[in-house]
Amino acid sequence: MRGFPEGFLWGCATAAYQIEGAPKADGKGPSIWDRFAHTPGHLPEGETGDVACDHYHRFRDDIALMKQLGMQAYRFSLSWARILPLGTGAVNPAGLAFYSDLIDELLAHGIEPMVTLFHWDLPAALDDRGGWLNRDSAQWFADYARVAFEAFDGRVKKWVTLNEPWVVSDGGYLRGTIAPGHKNRFEAPIASHNLMRAHGAAVKLYREIGRHEIGLVVNIEPKYAASNSNADVAASRRAAAYMNEQYLDPALLGSYPPELREVFNGAWPEWDCSDFELIRQPVDFLGVNYYTRSVTRHDDSAWFLKAAPVRQPLATYTETNWEVYPQGLTDTLLWVRQRYGDIPLYITENGAAFFDPPVAEDGRVRDPLRTDYLRKHLLAVREAIAAGVDIRGYLVWSFMDNLEWTLGYAKRFGIVHVNFASQERTPKDSAHWYAKVIASHGESLAESL
Repeated sequence: MRGFPEGFLWGCATAAYQIEGAPKADGKGPSIWDRFAHTPGHLPEGETGDVACDHYHRFRDDIALMKQLGMQAYRFSLSWARILPLGTGAVNPAGLAFYSDLIDELLAHGIEPMVTLFHWDLPAALDDRGGWLNRDSAQWFADYARVAFEAFDGRVKKWVTLNEPWVVSDGGYLRGTIAPGHKNRFEAPIASHNLMRAHGAAVKLYREIGRHEIGLVVNIEPKYAASNSNADVAASRRAAAYMNEQYLDPALLGSYPPELREVFNGAWPEWDCSDFELIRQPVDFLGVNYYTRSVTRHDDSAWFLKAAPVRQPLATYTETNWEVYPQGLTDTLLWVRQRYGDIPLYITENGAAFFDPPVAEDGRVRDPLRTDYLRKHLLAVREAIAAGVDIRGYLVWSFMDNLEWTLGYAKRFGIVHVNFASQERTPKDSAHWYAKVIASHGESLAESL
């Protein structure tokens, strides 16, 4: 089996609202997550991202710790409302300065920045104008992207337009479980479509003024039919089309999968063909976020998809109730190549929340389940590389424990433990293990845990 290719990037990932804190500092405007988290009942025990990991004030120490662990790349997101407090119009110089200093600090430590323009925290002022339901949102996003490109391109050589548009649409507009908290079957496809139009508009702009690489990040959850019955196979196809192909097909093939018409029924709009010309812009890479799979059966009682997941006996499940299934990552990477061709790929998120004990007297945080998870998934990546998939990097989720959106601070994905009272950072055993993997360029994966 081949190892990891020369130039393969090893790193970690975070998102602005989950770690930065400082929601009103230096002229930042509110985002939909600032509003959503402060609405009673949305997050456990009234938790918010007001402080989070205080990364806004501690980023230099955090980057020094990344360097200590051997990180070669760091994927982070910009807070749109920190740069453009109203979403459009006047730029906030202090917001740009924060990210400029962050990028310079990364480069000074030899860590390559990968910048995500949108990781769910839409400026609240734009939500007041309809948010992703407004067709103007594609232009709003392109205008914001221009500010970022003109400020940072060159120092930043890898750009991401959107992170996981499916989560934004499904949670934010269909089920109401995340910001902005809508629950409307008719809104969800409109939000998805405008997100993809925004992606296309930003890529088109980058082709005009940018000099490096730009891509899209999607979360893929492979859907396996619970049986060979026609009903279960059809249910798994609907689920796959809805979660995975709804975003990749228009971006890479220029159309939506036909199953979406069945999924949304009367809520599925007719789209202008010219929209697909905008959406299907050539990208330099695709980012894949992988956590788990779903074994799917037909269920008439299941709202919307008429499909339900089947819990697997004897399987390991994470604290977020996701099955640990590394083979699904190999299957996913092979499927992407088979369906969309030899597009370069990065694993832009992969990780797990498990129960972590407190920091021990010897300073260790023992997290063997997370270490085992990461090892098996990196072996799955290596298997896909051996099969010929062009995979260029792996970014663990997450660098440190943070606000896990509506799950609050209890679900810890980090390889670095955060004491949220003192803000002390402590690398877990998984961090030290990952540092060894990086230093050996993956050769240490052969060692037993």
